[in-house]
Amino acid sequence: MAYETILYEVDGPVLTITLNRPEKLNAYTGVMGAELTDAFERADQDDAVRVVIVTGAGRGFCAGADISGGADAFDTKAEGSVAFAAPGQPRKAGGGFVEAIFNCRKPSIAAINGAAVGVGATLTLPMDIRLAAKTAKIGFIFARRGLVPEAGSAWFLPKLVGLPRALRWCMTGAMVSAEEAREAELISEVVEPERLLARAREIAMEIAENTAPVSVALARQMLWRFAGAPDPSGLLAIDGRLSMELGAGPDVKEGVGAFLEKRPPRFPGRVSQDMPSLYPWWDEAG
Repeated sequence: MAYETILYEVDGPVLTITLNRPEKLNAYTGVMGAELTDAFERADQDDAVRVVIVTGAGRGFCAGADISGGADAFDTKAEGSVAFAAPGQPRKAGGGFVEAIFNCRKPSIAAINGAAVGVGATLTLPMDIRLAAKTAKIGFIFARRGLVPEAGSAWFLPKLVGLPRALRWCMTGAMVSAEEAREAELISEVVEPERLLARAREIAMEIAENTAPVSVALARQMLWRFAGAPDPSGLLAIDGRLSMELGAGPDVKEGVGAFLEKRPPRFPGRVSQDMPSLYPWWDEAG
């Protein structure tokens, strides 16, 4: 796919996806959603990519849906509707780019460089780490537009910041400062704007240089999928089986050997071909 609204740039083990409509503060369109979906699915299959960073071009991260079409911007039957789908494609009941981000076997970092509003905020929620520039603001403004929280955010947001905070942010639709978002633990770090991408890359390289790709892919799914479970029984049914299979494999031998020899690890496992037989375990459960 040739991209119109995003940039896809691989530098070593790090892919940077840049939302690239700076003249519109990177406002979301159906085309952008389709391109994000494709980009994450492409990264998922590329063993050279270890970590994905998502940021915005110019002074905004994403100003929400592009409503330049007027009051009918969210009416899927209207001409010029953002529709959360690419032109000519029906809006799916599923998550599109949300599912692509959530299911991606590579960890993702949101580098929020400016305003992240509406879908611009919710598209960061299935990512694993969120950093923000001091000047950034975040808004779950759906009720102020007569909408409901979309892109799975009514599930993700309470999981990340707790139900009371999620309720207040969604009920008021107010803009939230980067510092308030950090205090709520939605954002892990707030940095100077000029340091944002460098800090995101530092974290990405820490992952890429020290961890096994297969282990990271499994760990992020285990944490996301079991964090809200009422008890550990479902997790206990799989983590032992995963540990036994991995324990007999080359990644563990390399990890232990590198530790004992005091050298950087060179993990041979690749997510494209070396995921354990139990993966994806949720298909087995279903």
